Amino acid sequence: MQKIKYALVLWGMSSAIAFFSQNAWAQREPERDYGRSVVASRSGIVATSQTLASAAGADILRRGGNAVDAAIAANAVLSVIEPMMNGIGGDLFAMVYTSADKKLSGLNASGWAPQALTVEHLKAKGVTKSIPRSIDSVTVPGAVAGWAALHDRFGKLPLSDDLQPAIYYARKGVPITEMVAQVWQDTAATLKSQPGFADTFLPRGRAPALGDVFRDPDLARSLELVAMHGRDGFYRGATAQALVAFSKQQGGVMALTDLADFQPEWVEPISTTYRGWTVYELPPNGQGIAALSMLNLMEQFPLREYGHNSAKTLHVMIEAKKLAYADLITYIGDPRFSPIPVQQLLSKDLARRRADSIDPNKAHCSTLPSDLSAKLNAMGHDTTYLSVIDQQGNIVSLIQSNYAAFGTGFVAPGTGFALQNRGQLFSLEAGHPNVLAPHKRPLHTIIPGFMHKGDETIGFGIMGGFNQAQAHAQFVSNIVDFGMNIQGAVGAARFTMPAFEGCDLFIESRVPKPVQQELAEKGHELGVVGAYSLRMGRGNVVMRNGSGINFGASDPRADGEAIPQVPSWTAQ
Repeated sequence: MQKIKYALVLWGMSSAIAFFSQNAWAQREPERDYGRSVVASRSGIVATSQTLASAAGADILRRGGNAVDAAIAANAVLSVIEPMMNGIGGDLFAMVYTSADKKLSGLNASGWAPQALTVEHLKAKGVTKSIPRSIDSVTVPGAVAGWAALHDRFGKLPLSDDLQPAIYYARKGVPITEMVAQVWQDTAATLKSQPGFADTFLPRGRAPALGDVFRDPDLARSLELVAMHGRDGFYRGATAQALVAFSKQQGGVMALTDLADFQPEWVEPISTTYRGWTVYELPPNGQGIAALSMLNLMEQFPLREYGHNSAKTLHVMIEAKKLAYADLITYIGDPRFSPIPVQQLLSKDLARRRADSIDPNKAHCSTLPSDLSAKLNAMGHDTTYLSVIDQQGNIVSLIQSNYAAFGTGFVAPGTGFALQNRGQLFSLEAGHPNVLAPHKRPLHTIIPGFMHKGDETIGFGIMGGFNQAQAHAQFVSNIVDFGMNIQGAVGAARFTMPAFEGCDLFIESRVPKPVQQELAEKGHELGVVGAYSLRMGRGNVVMRNGSGINFGASDPRADGEAIPQVPSWTAQ
């Protein structure tokens, strides 16, 4: 009997300890609504929207490649797995941070319009307002030239090694993931009649479903030409000839010289400071300047005091977005053709004056008198972004895109990839900075980001058309104003205002209903979407802290993850 009493006492004590331990844990457990944990490693990390792409990049690191090699490998694999989002028929921008000299280099690999594509040529075809999604919207693809430029300056392994994972998956096949299957299905009906689309992207006459194995042997051959011959394997020879012949067949004007003469441009990143951090974007023709302008405006308000995703904070961000994006449509084009007042637009004095125009109680619903604005509002949410950090702390922030899903949907016979429709972003308004001209690059959506403070460095990006600059600003605020780790910052609830005018915006349902109501009372016209909506884009992040530890994060809105390099297990 005494033993039974003793056992009961012990049971009671253990139950009490367990109860109080659970409650103590509950009291100190952090509140999270960002879906997954941050990855930490002393080795390199690759963060992409597809696990197989991240794994391919991590394997390149294991084989002795650096961050640039891994980024090229991951991007190439993404062109196989996410052909609607990116591919070698699209453009590329990148920033590379080299830890040895603490230098940040920028690469603009956005393609130009064909020499013979002019406003007059389009008018003769009856095109006077904006360029439709047609052969005339195809600009020279810049991605392969971007890979070659990155590899020539920074690569460690042979380019052929970097491309082997993508060639393998294109030939052997890759299982289609959940969100890719969804987007593929959503776009198939629209594009199935585009020349070459069904033969390449609708195997068995339909869009691949979750788990279906997709093969693209023509893409494997196109990538093999690049692996063997570098940029000339794309911009000269069989691939170039196929693209030009196809363009002519479809009524386009792409010439062999348009491809052979194209070169990407190394550029100096532009920057601003935000509460002690320095934030970098690439200069125009991209929209990165709008993210920096937003941050300059947001800096004029005590957002930390207002609270994360409070009505006051969101109202300031939304109004700052409207002011910053008005500059895009007014001033931004290809700086090789017309000067752009970058320094004036990023002036802190200008931000202070503009901040005074933000009414704290009322949304400003502007109208932009531009034929291009409707096109800007409607297009372009199909992009992929990746970030890589290697063991030495080198960082690549890279973004690549077709613009719309599958771009034009046009596939030249034997090539295996869709051609982008980036030319739709040109204006046809005489005198506009973004007006179409031969060998001119259009206003561009895709932007990689980078930020640092002291020894902390972060490579980040969030894809999604003209969502990107506003998403960058929200991400930076999450880090700086609200002290989030990089996974929390990329996974937190976001808003996006897709239009360049009006008051319509989308907001994720995780934003509390009282906040939604208060925003509506200020005049914002809300569309409440899912908790982790694809409308908000998909981000990836890598970071190195002051102790030399690497971190990675991948947006729960996508299929991917951040994967660390597996170190050598050999005893040291």
